Amino acid sequence: MKISVIKNTLDQVSTDLLVLPFSSDALKKEAEEVLLALGFDIQVLKDFKAEAGEVVVLYGGAKGHAAVRIALLGLGEGKTLEDWRKASVSIASKAVEMKLEKVAVDCSGIETLAASTGQSVATLAAALVEGCAVGSYRFDRLKSGKLDKKKSAGKPKEIAELVLRADAGLVEEIEKGAAEGKIVASCQKMARNLVNLPGNYLQAEDIAKAAVESGKKHGYDVTVFHKKEIESLGMGGLLAVNKGSFHPPTFTVLEHKPKGKANMVVALVGKGVTFDSGGISIKPSENMGEMKSDMSGAASVLGAVEAVVRLGLPLHVIGLIPATDNMPGGKAQTPGDVITTYSGITVEVGNTDAEGRLILADALTYAKEKYKPDVIIDVATLTGACIVALGYAVAALFSNNDKLADEIFQAGQQSGEKVWRMPLWDLYDEQIKSDVADVNNTGGRGAGSVTAAKFLEKFIDGHKNWAHIDIAGPSFLPKSGGKVSGGTGFGVSLLVELMKKWS
Repeated sequence: MKISVIKNTLDQVSTDLLVLPFSSDALKKEAEEVLLALGFDIQVLKDFKAEAGEVVVLYGGAKGHAAVRIALLGLGEGKTLEDWRKASVSIASKAVEMKLEKVAVDCSGIETLAASTGQSVATLAAALVEGCAVGSYRFDRLKSGKLDKKKSAGKPKEIAELVLRADAGLVEEIEKGAAEGKIVASCQKMARNLVNLPGNYLQAEDIAKAAVESGKKHGYDVTVFHKKEIESLGMGGLLAVNKGSFHPPTFTVLEHKPKGKANMVVALVGKGVTFDSGGISIKPSENMGEMKSDMSGAASVLGAVEAVVRLGLPLHVIGLIPATDNMPGGKAQTPGDVITTYSGITVEVGNTDAEGRLILADALTYAKEKYKPDVIIDVATLTGACIVALGYAVAALFSNNDKLADEIFQAGQQSGEKVWRMPLWDLYDEQIKSDVADVNNTGGRGAGSVTAAKFLEKFIDGHKNWAHIDIAGPSFLPKSGGKVSGGTGFGVSLLVELMKKWS
């Protein structure tokens, strides 16, 4: 999506859709004057309440103005970044629905909005661009178009150009924010595309290739460990999960070192299970196809690392992605098996569908041992229990450090990718005790997301600044009427916002 910032008057903005945002207060004070100047009857305002995300499209108006259509966009009370982001997503979704190629947004009120929301103009510009990217996203890479030739012929599938109309004194700040927003949006889009690819298009080696391509393009180091090297490392968790697979595993390490002194060293670990059948403990067949999204944590880590590089943040960031699929078969691991992880800790496999924690265990220990990071954060679609607790809008947060937990929570509030902290008390250790090994990989039905986190905690080797983010709910939206289903790229914006604060 091409993005430009202009200073034209409203009647000079040439576009398929000119968007006029109004808060409920601005609707009362300014809307009539603006619409009369554009030649519209103010009676149209009877159908517009300025609720956050509300869109009313107008046609006609005075002759001579350059826009083909005008849209009224509601911002609610105009006091929260969340309403601004919701409106941005809504207008972009509407434009794609109408198959419009060029959209212009009037940002003349952005300074007033910045004051009422407590945000900077640059932040609002970034959120606008990110929201428009989210709202216009559609995954159609695998569609041939053979069944809807007439319907789609000559029609754009997404917004090609976004124009921001600004007052002269704000152009520079809006351009800065828009540029940052475009970077985060493109990295989020990359993550969404990876998540939406089915298992026959994306295996562990494909994730590694995507990382290598990103590293070459944007100038950071990527090292890929293949099966023999993983065996040499003794990563028993990753190898055990991979036993039933036809495809080999990979362990990919992404590393960005800033040109100057790094403020801190950050390790990000992402779960990369490209398809999760459950293994021998096989899942129910209903909606199993959605398990292509079990590598969402890996996609988010890849997107976040690329964004850090492109934004030039002064952090030493390491991304670690253990990847495989989890399949049943004659060679697959079985319930009751005991495996030895990279750390040397032995694990009784109580359930082969609790596989994500096994591959993360190896990567967490490796991160601590090899890089001695100041912070370790793992991101994973780890448990269905997390969805039961928090639904599809919020991720579960676990941490052994109160300050880190608060920083992640605040980053979630700012980015719109919300998290909620869950307990990590020692009493839950009882549920994952094993009679035959050091630990069991499952703790039974109760507190499933908590016992999964307690399991991971055993593999950080006493690190005092660790967090686990379970994104099982918000990483992938099930198919439902009126909403775009599939991968969301959840985690990219959250992690980037967090690391911007550390910069």
